[in-house]
Amino acid sequence: MNKGNTATRQDAPQKDPEQHLEELRKNCLSCKRCNLRSGCRQVVFGDGNPRARLMLIGEGPGADEDRIGIPFVGRAGRLLDRILASVNIERKEIYIANVIKCRPPGNRLPFQSEIDECLPYLKEQIEVINPQIILCLGALSMRTLIDKNASITRNRGRWHEAGGRRFMATFHPAALLRDPGKKRDVWEDFKDIMKNYHDHGGSGQ
Repeated sequence: MNKGNTATRQDAPQKDPEQHLEELRKNCLSCKRCNLRSGCRQVVFGDGNPRARLMLIGEGPGADEDRIGIPFVGRAGRLLDRILASVNIERKEIYIANVIKCRPPGNRLPFQSEIDECLPYLKEQIEVINPQIILCLGALSMRTLIDKNASITRNRGRWHEAGGRRFMATFHPAALLRDPGKKRDVWEDFKDIMKNYHDHGGSGQ
């Protein structure tokens, strides 16, 4: 487990989560730690229930997310919504964010230096929201939060524990659009997520 990059679960956040997230969002909107902000339309901070027990973390904004300002609103996002509905989880119950908040040029993968600059925002989001379960969508999210040397093909669907939280990784919805053969694996992963999510009380505190 990549413990150095994992936020520890706190039993009692000191601030109201909504207020804390709004303060963090404002800080993030004015961020110029790397050059990505100068090349994107807007910062895509995150979306969902600030007291969610389940948090989904993708890689970074695409063109639709950059235009609208909300994560997972393009084709991959619509597929994700259908996957969530199939396991009886409503998007409004959970919280969705990305490893990086600004779209890289041409939808390229972010450089490690860009991840390092943006990661403190995500770690603070995790601490404030305080989820019991985190699902990493895609290899970059998995390597950032679970294991920097992990392979999404070999390690998806496995549970990892750190800091009082449970982590799992699965294929990014965009990968399913490119290769529908991966849908069965993702369906099995989400069934396991659903079982653990509902076993822990569902939608939140």
